Amino acid sequence: MNTTTHLLYLGTAVCFVLGLHLMNSPATARRGNQLSAFGMAVAVLLTIAVLIDDRVITLTAAVVLAVGVAAGSAAGLVAARRVKMTAMPQLVSLFNAVGGGAAALIAFSDALPGSANQPISTTLTTFLDVLIGAVTFSGSLVAAGKLAGVVPGRPLTFTGGRMLNLLLAVTALTAGVLYTAHTGELGALGVLAGAALGVGVLMTLPIGGADMPVVISLLNACTGTAVAMAGFVIGSTPLIIAGALVGAAGGILTKLMAVAMNRSLLSIVAGGFGTGDEQSTPAVAATGTVRTVTADDAALQLAYAGKVVIVPGYGLAAAQAQHEMVELAQALTEHGVDVSYGIHPVAGRMPGHMNVLLAEANAPYTQLKDLDEINPQFAATDVVLVVGANDVTNPAARRPGNAVSGMPILDVDKARSVIVVKRSLGHGYAGVDNELYTNPRTAMLFGDAKAVLSALISELQAYVR
Repeated sequence: MNTTTHLLYLGTAVCFVLGLHLMNSPATARRGNQLSAFGMAVAVLLTIAVLIDDRVITLTAAVVLAVGVAAGSAAGLVAARRVKMTAMPQLVSLFNAVGGGAAALIAFSDALPGSANQPISTTLTTFLDVLIGAVTFSGSLVAAGKLAGVVPGRPLTFTGGRMLNLLLAVTALTAGVLYTAHTGELGALGVLAGAALGVGVLMTLPIGGADMPVVISLLNACTGTAVAMAGFVIGSTPLIIAGALVGAAGGILTKLMAVAMNRSLLSIVAGGFGTGDEQSTPAVAATGTVRTVTADDAALQLAYAGKVVIVPGYGLAAAQAQHEMVELAQALTEHGVDVSYGIHPVAGRMPGHMNVLLAEANAPYTQLKDLDEINPQFAATDVVLVVGANDVTNPAARRPGNAVSGMPILDVDKARSVIVVKRSLGHGYAGVDNELYTNPRTAMLFGDAKAVLSALISELQAYVR
């Protein structure tokens, strides 16, 4: 039984690694997700079998396990079927909270009998598990609230907030050291947990909406790290491997997201960047003129273009217009137009948000281009159709002295013509006006993305028949 168990655990680890590898490409991501889910299902069932074989589980514990599995499965199924794609970022944040909280509870339950006879390797990992898990739990809940609009998306600060957060961090670390050294026992662990929960809240509140993609990646990495620490606490190989993979992948993704915004991780955690959803509708720079276009004129340009690049942003997700976008792209492709999607790494509210939306609408994977791949093509593009994207297309990023300076952007202004679909001239999450809107090559097509794209599809029929 012991040999079989270890071999099967090794098999689940292989499933995790291969599943993560398959997620590198949109074409294989679904298979990777299924393979990873299969590996986790086997690991859970195998763990239950080991508990039964070792006779360390009572009837009451078995009932609790069964209820927990049933409740978690039902919640996951309902979330998968009912949660809209626009609400996916906050759902991911909630999943991060659940993972971090569960990991912290594992360490707590293991520590309940007392730590007097536990080696320092166990008390140290318990300390780290509770610290990281509690910070992730409370921080992820705040991030989910910001993404859902329950908590204002702008940076939220108050006098003495940073000093209080520093005090809580010092308290958490001190309590953790005392627990690790066996001088505080469960009292120190409780103080650690309480202080860490406060740190998570006060760390996330000052972070603005523009940094949310990076924050989600960072919290995901923290969840994985907490799970790995829980694995060390209870000696579970699958937890260690799965947690380490999630932590490493989340850490790498966090670095990539930070580079995509040209911001250091320290400045992101320090907060203060982005306005969230409470945006005004300012007039764009007085030095330029905004030109508008009708749906009929825009459809004419698209129909007679040789090459079109579509740039999706959060406005597309908010309007749930991904299906209309793909339908428009398909009509243009059938008409002989070369169509591609230019996707910025931080477009939307979480990493890969736009890719997921377009995949849901069955956009051809070969048409999805990332920043480095699509930027050299803009100079040879006849029309760029920007739908709901703002900061990621702002030419102001090429100039110093503003909030988006140095941020890698999609070079849409280098195309022969640009059509921007937006509700208004309001700024993006960075809180600065988009200089693209006053570019002589740019025409604004105002309205809800879903309604505008439907109108473009309708008007396009007159030119593609």
